[in-house]
Amino acid sequence: MVSTRETIVHGPETVSWRVILDPLMVVAGVRALMLQALHPTTMRGVWQNSNFLEEPLQRLFNTANFVAVTTVGTPEQADALGARVRAVHKRLRIKDPDTGRTHRVDEPELLLWVHCAEVSSYLEVITRRGLKLTPEEIDAYYDEQRHTATYVGLHEEDVPGSAAEMAEYFEQFRKELRVIPESRATVRFLLWPKMPRKLRFLAPFKFMWFPIGAMAYYTLPKWARELYGALPEVPGVQPVVTLGLKLNRIGVRAVPEEIRARAFNPETRKLMDDLLHRLRAHGIKPRRNLQKLRITSS
Repeated sequence: MVSTRETIVHGPETVSWRVILDPLMVVAGVRALMLQALHPTTMRGVWQNSNFLEEPLQRLFNTANFVAVTTVGTPEQADALGARVRAVHKRLRIKDPDTGRTHRVDEPELLLWVHCAEVSSYLEVITRRGLKLTPEEIDAYYDEQRHTATYVGLHEEDVPGSAAEMAEYFEQFRKELRVIPESRATVRFLLWPKMPRKLRFLAPFKFMWFPIGAMAYYTLPKWARELYGALPEVPGVQPVVTLGLKLNRIGVRAVPEEIRARAFNPETRKLMDDLLHRLRAHGIKPRRNLQKLRITSS
């Protein structure tokens, strides 16, 4: 077996590779934002420390780049990005208007919530669209993602590393979740975004976004949808959403990769180009679909 551990954080032999490189990660990313918004302190941190409504894509781009670097980047790239992220988080604060308390953005409880909401959302959406994983592979995915959590400052032993541990975490943490005005505004925005001035030219195409937002919303846990109540619980909607995810993935994959790549920022595109060069240096010649790449022999 060819080892890529020295050149790639999570190589083609890992479950993380199969999940993270899926074309439907954009839907998974929107779902993650919706789920994260249920934690009041986390949501206030986003609103108080960013211009989310004016730069709606920037948070998704930044998250996409972090996920890409900590999955298919080199350990050195992941360490460098992690250091930058931790440095930014270290100086940011969150003011709680209910208690008057000031929180640090890098409090472990907040970092863990963001991590768990993200990695569980990725897995939920990608398996719903049809990626078949055994229970053992699902546990392996969560275990691999424990290492990813260290880049934001968490300790591996404090992060859920299996499906059972993740389910237990959500069951225990649900009591901390509720909808605040910022949460509701975020979900409304993700379902039907107000176009910022620089993107007003895309307004006529905004209707094409709603299916993405709706699919992300309906893949949330039932308890999360009940908290929001943003869209009706129509009988039979779940099979339609699952079918929609599968059809959406077919449509996305029909778009040439060079065009799809334009949806990401230059740093992420360069990372993927570097990845191809590193794989070829190991004698691996990936063709159309990196997600299906396997390393089985030297």
